[in-house]
Amino acid sequence: MKKDFGVQPYLFPMPTYMIGTYNEDGSVDEMMMAWGGICAEDRVALNLEKDHKTVANIRARGAFTLAVPGTDTLAESDFFGIASAGKMPDKFERSGLHARKSDRVDAPVIEEYPLTLECVAERFEEEPYGLRILGRIVNVLADERILDGEGKIDAAKIGAFVFDQMRNGYYAVGEMVGQAWKSGVGLMKKK
Repeated sequence: MKKDFGVQPYLFPMPTYMIGTYNEDGSVDEMMMAWGGICAEDRVALNLEKDHKTVANIRARGAFTLAVPGTDTLAESDFFGIASAGKMPDKFERSGLHARKSDRVDAPVIEEYPLTLECVAERFEEEPYGLRILGRIVNVLADERILDGEGKIDAAKIGAFVFDQMRNGYYAVGEMVGQAWKSGVGLMKKK
């Protein structure tokens, strides 16, 4: 038997991504988001409220970084989702994390985040449900600590975590449980 919950944003898992931008004074702003992700081979979509400080920063600079945080920065990442740069100008400094300017876009790269996409903002789409920002990925940066012996990104080494909208929890991700496009091949054969 299934229980009816009505209309809720209860898709699991929800990603935890960190949007990095610069404020008008050049200081770093970092924001956690869960509503968005990859929407094409070289594109990301951010679904945000249009009055976020981060949105103003993206509009002004035309760029942002999108990082995947690890569990080692869970407290700092959660803080970036709680605190508003509009109300707390020293938000990033309070975290104790370290930033450097991207070599490719006008946005910061947070050194402690293991995987970062450098993006150029291409479209701002105002929809009845909110604002969608489409960005083009111009580069991916991966910390050497998350690479395997062949120099490829090893998802298990990221230490990523996802958001649970139902209980407001975070859950660690990491164990591979199957191989994409291979685990279900046996069902392709006619019985």
